[in-house]
Parts: sequence; C-alpha cells; structure tokens
Amino acid sequence: MFQTIRNAWKIADLRKKLLFTLLIILLYRIGNVIPVPFVNTNTMAQVFQQAGMSNTILGLYNVMSGSAFSRATLFALSIQPYINASIIIQLLTIAIPALERLSKEEGEEGKKKIERITRYTTVGLGLLMGFAYWMMLRNYDRQWSNQLLLETNFWAGALVVLSFTAGSALVMWLGEQITEFGIGNGISMILFANILSRIPSMIQTMITSIPWWGDILIVVGILLLIAFIVYITQAERRIPVSYAKRVVGRKQYGGQTTHLPIKVNMSGVLPVIFAQSVATIPATVCMFINKTDGWWYKNVFSSGSIIYAVIYLILIIAFSYFYATIQYNPVEIANNLRKNGGFIPGYRPGRPTAEFIYRVINKITLFGAIFLGIVALLPIIVGMIFPSVNALAIGGTSVIIVVGVALEVVQALESQMLMRHYKGFLE
Repeated sequence: MFQTIRNAWKIADLRKKLLFTLLIILLYRIGNVIPVPFVNTNTMAQVFQQAGMSNTILGLYNVMSGSAFSRATLFALSIQPYINASIIIQLLTIAIPALERLSKEEGEEGKKKIERITRYTTVGLGLLMGFAYWMMLRNYDRQWSNQLLLETNFWAGALVVLSFTAGSALVMWLGEQITEFGIGNGISMILFANILSRIPSMIQTMITSIPWWGDILIVVGILLLIAFIVYITQAERRIPVSYAKRVVGRKQYGGQTTHLPIKVNMSGVLPVIFAQSVATIPATVCMFINKTDGWWYKNVFSSGSIIYAVIYLILIIAFSYFYATIQYNPVEIANNLRKNGGFIPGYRPGRPTAEFIYRVINKITLFGAIFLGIVALLPIIVGMIFPSVNALAIGGTSVIIVVGVALEVVQALESQMLMRHYKGFLE
C-alpha cells in the first residue's frame, strides 16, 4: 500500500489528485469543529457521555461523524442523510418501475437524474434529522437546568435546524468533489477520515484504563482482525463460464473460457450498519423515556448483553441475504449468459443455470454473513472482558470501513497508474 502511494506521488496528475483529496478532508475537519449557534457544546458533550447515548443508535452516528454528533457542530449529521437517501432511492428503484427504467434504460442521463433525486432526498432527510436533533436538545436542556441551549425560541430552533441541514448538504458536495477530482469515493473518504480521527482518543483510553498486557492483546487482535478482513474482502468465488464457437463470415468468435466472480463479502458493511441501527432502536427508546435501569434494558437491550449479541447476529445474516437478493438476480444472469452464447459447464442454459447460481449465492452469502457477524461481535466480546473497551473506537463496523476504503484507494491508484503506463508499476 505505501509503495503504491509512493509511486503515485511521483506522477504529477496523481499527486494533484492526492493533494486535492487531502485539502477537501482538511476543510471537512475544520467544519467538523465549528459549533452551531445557541448550543453549549461542552455541556452537550457531557450530556452525550452521561446519558448513555454511546449504546444507542446515536452512538453509531457519533462514530460516523468523527465525534461531531456529540458536540453539536456544523457537520454533526455528517454523511448520514446522504447514506440514508442513497439506500432509500436504491430500494425504491427496485420497487418503482419508473425509477428502475430510469436507472437501466436511459443510460448516463438516467443516472444523473437518479443522483439529482438523491440530492433532494438528502436535503429533506437533513431537515428531518436536524429537527429531531433540535427536539432532543430541547428535552435535555430541561433536564440540565437550561444550561444546554442559550436560546429556545422558534427562530433559534430554525437557525439550528437549517445549520445542520446546510452542513449535511455541504458534506455531500465535498464528497462529490473528491469523487470527481480526487482519489476514491468521496463519501467513503470522509467516513474514513471520521473514523481515523477517533484513534488518538482511543489510544489515550487504552493507556489510562487498560493494563499494559491488555493493550498488547488489543493491538495484536486489531492487527489480526485487519488481516482477516483484507483476506475475506478480496476473496471471491469464481464460477467457470465457457462460450460456444460461432463462425460469422470468415471469422470465428467465442470458444473461450472465463469466469463469473462473486465476492464473499458482496454487501460490504451495509448489513452491519442496518443491523446495528435496528438492534439499538429499543435502547434508544429507553434512553428517551428515561427507562435505563430495568431488567430488559440491562439484559436484552444493552449492547453488552448476550441476548443483544444473538439478535445482532441474526439481523446481520438477514440483512446480508436481503442485499444479496438486491445485487444479484440469478435469472437475469442466466439469461444474459444465454444471449451471449455462454454457459456454465455441466449445466444447461436457462433455468438449471439460474438454480445453480442461486445455490452458490446462498452459500457464499451465508459465509459472508458469518464473517460480518464475527467482526461485529468481537468488540462486544472484548467489551465483556475489558469493560473500559466499550469506549474505544474499534468497533467491527469501523474496522471494516477503514480497511475497505484503504483497499479501494490502493486499487484506484493502481488503475490510474496502469492507465498512464507507469513503468515502475508495470515492472
């Protein structure tokens, strides 16, 4: 990875792209510490810590925003509105025929329209989430003797909500600039920067709260986990595909053998994010109604309980199969192979091929879901052994995102160097 970055730095065009990406991330980090008006950010950080929000869905938002959510800064909503909007539009594309035709039949123009709809949806979700954040601030302001908010009138609330919405729209624009003029996917790079920004506080917590032998075990465990994630992320099942020979005029076409790649972790980190969001809803509700001392909260809803871990694993498996059905249509794949004269050795074109692909996808999806479950549950298991680890930013979701984005950036640099026929890389 470092060798690839060093080689890319020697090329003027790639060096400009890397510097542009770093500049956008720097601007984002500056905006990440600008507080919105009428909010006491120091008190807000204390409220977030003492109210137990880390075990709720708000804790996930805080990790994804690089701790901006707990400080009520301009970019507190971060990329959550855009991610949610993208997922909603993706699901609606499957459910609504008009959107499906727009994404498949109209080519590049249709994709631009889908992107425009996603932007409008992002702004709408930003307004909704900003209003929910303001209502949460109002509720906690009463509990903290009116020390959280400087003003509580309508105009103050409108300004805070619009600030949050403008921040989410600006984050979306910054991500698009990285995608167009920088390296890698812009939204992924911003998420990558947010997670890495929590590493210094994680190291401080490890040094002050965990014995030295525990620190060594955690570091070794993280390195092994990263190696495991890299191996599974790059693993794929290759289904052999052969093409029949065809004679057109004096030329012969086909007769070659290739493969159909199916990644083991085909859904990425989305099943973990969705499962964590759903699994933490009961704890979030209990926090809002101030019922965090009961048996159900401590033994079922709390993220450190065994029952929660089992529910979490079941949800990850369920969402993995859900996304697999969205991404792969065995009937469509079999029909495309037949139209192009391809077939899988040992299976007739058409329905037998589709059934074989369906069985393969089911097996691979189960293995990928178990992999995601292991990575997601490891922090919970470690937290049971070391209670102070619950405060560390080493969640399975974070590690998968960081490793995935790093691999994506390396692949993007390698493809750029290959296009430019970089001699040192080709050797």
